[in-house]
Amino acid sequence: MEFLRIPAGNFLMGSPDSDREAPSMERPQHRVTISRPFYIGRFELTQAQWIALIGSSPFDRDRSNPYYNLPGMAARITKPDHPANISWHDAQEFIARLNEKEGGPAYRLPTEAEWEYAARAGSQTRYSFGDNTADLDGYAWYGGNFATGGSHPVGQKLPNAWGLYDVHGNVWEWVQDWFDQAYYARSPTIDPQGPETGTRRVVRGGSWHNTGDGWRSAARRDYVPDYRGISIGIRLVRNAA
Repeated sequence: MEFLRIPAGNFLMGSPDSDREAPSMERPQHRVTISRPFYIGRFELTQAQWIALIGSSPFDRDRSNPYYNLPGMAARITKPDHPANISWHDAQEFIARLNEKEGGPAYRLPTEAEWEYAARAGSQTRYSFGDNTADLDGYAWYGGNFATGGSHPVGQKLPNAWGLYDVHGNVWEWVQDWFDQAYYARSPTIDPQGPETGTRRVVRGGSWHNTGDGWRSAARRDYVPDYRGISIGIRLVRNAA
């Protein structure tokens, strides 16, 4: 896995009131400080990387929705260089195994704030590359259908300004935080860790299919942590030494 160093800094998290597409759970827009640098995966975790550590395909596990069984879907998405589609609990299993192998608690999921900070890469526009949705095709796999679409090899589109690929589209990415649609109104300003409890976890970045339309940098969505579909994966963080 390849990691990029993300510097400490601050940014405006969430969507401004002027963004008519943004739901209330992306507001209020608020300033957040990331007080420590960290390393984040340049790419989404691939199926090959999952298999190398776990020893079996993530698709050997039961899926939480029926779409994997659609004609041709398995053939389109079950490939070594495509993202590993896993649950939040699966992600924790992978992280535990990786930390055990590496001899320390260095790896984890990003917090929601860290994810958006890294995805924005210094931007305050709707996307990391600007405001024009017409430019999304250069940066994201998106808008596919369930009859012919699927995930794609990681790193095929343009990266953001900090060198991260697929922060828009391809697959949603689990983050560490519990989900609370009103959390932004009371979020700490320094290194927010998300709500202390909850029933659902946050995913970020949107996905390859046309119902996964959270491609804006501030977009967020929630799933139960044992949900194992065909369009959610992870991007790991490694703590800075």
